Amino acid sequence: MRFSVFLNARTTAADQDRQLILDLIDHSEKAEALGFDAVFLPDHHFTGYMPVASDPMMFAAYLAAKLKRMHFGFSVTSVPLHHPVRFVERINILDQLTQGKLLVGIGSGTTPEEMIGFGVNYKEASAVSDANLAIAEALWAKTVDSAPVKIDNGPFKGEVLQRIAPAPYSPGHARLMPVAMKEASMRRAAENGWPAFIPAFTPPKIGGTEPLTHVTKYFTAYRDALLAAGHSDAIVADALSWTTHTYQCVHVADTDEQAREELEQILTAYQEAVDREQYYADKAERESANQKTDKTPLALTEDWIGTWCLYGSPETVIEHLKPYQELGIGNVLCGTTTGPLTQERLGWGNRTLELLSQKVMPALNGTRP
Repeated sequence: MRFSVFLNARTTAADQDRQLILDLIDHSEKAEALGFDAVFLPDHHFTGYMPVASDPMMFAAYLAAKLKRMHFGFSVTSVPLHHPVRFVERINILDQLTQGKLLVGIGSGTTPEEMIGFGVNYKEASAVSDANLAIAEALWAKTVDSAPVKIDNGPFKGEVLQRIAPAPYSPGHARLMPVAMKEASMRRAAENGWPAFIPAFTPPKIGGTEPLTHVTKYFTAYRDALLAAGHSDAIVADALSWTTHTYQCVHVADTDEQAREELEQILTAYQEAVDREQYYADKAERESANQKTDKTPLALTEDWIGTWCLYGSPETVIEHLKPYQELGIGNVLCGTTTGPLTQERLGWGNRTLELLSQKVMPALNGTRP
């Protein structure tokens, strides 16, 4: 079972952005030293949620020069917000810099405020995403001598006459990593031999207290389709080893009681930050074309905690994860900096890394601490 770090911290004012960047670099270096397999970054814009997520590929390129062993992932790239040419170019550059240690999560996005900032209609985001991915595949296949690739998709226009440079490092191109919720996305991952993100909820309810039920449903469908696709054993094994279950907040302490008390402090600050941003989210949804149809529960509810949080003593965390390991989940993605990144919060996140490395990871993947 792999363990990866999800950088998902927040700032609450512009003058905090620089310190957050420096702290996340240190946190990532600590994760590599403690034996974590990958660093994942989100793709978000305009808020205090992960300011470097406005261009996570740029931040990943900086980290890649420092963290030679680590893989780098994106959870997830909002494909409708990216011109397909720039999407393919950036991925190819990172694929070269990391020598193929790249996992590009892909999705259609969840935030109307981000869509209007890039001129995308929220209700058309899924269609724009699918078309962008089809264009990207055509660009990856393009040679100097083949026919031009014409682009006319939502706000994205253009025509590529020669090829995308640089070429990818990986055969074909770097691994994409769809969310295995929609049938089409699940099959895209399975048929290409790619890993997938396995959801822990079923819309329209984004949360609940029985995440393993949803994970089992989506993972089983993905795994069966992957096995039926005719890939080599090596491709299947690699895909399953990176197939990912995500926790937005992972918090480990010496005792369950301490972990719960600190978790509630983390989630209180997280919810306050989200509430401050709600005015702009509501403003973005004033037009019917940009209104969301699903709602996320408040962070301190058991529905949110049950779906998105992993917390407790190392022994409790191990017992929680054993059913996921037995199911076949290959990668646990750990949000270790959730919420505003104060120095106290960073200290708790670093302690979580240490306890995971020293006690949890050896019990689940056989590594030495």
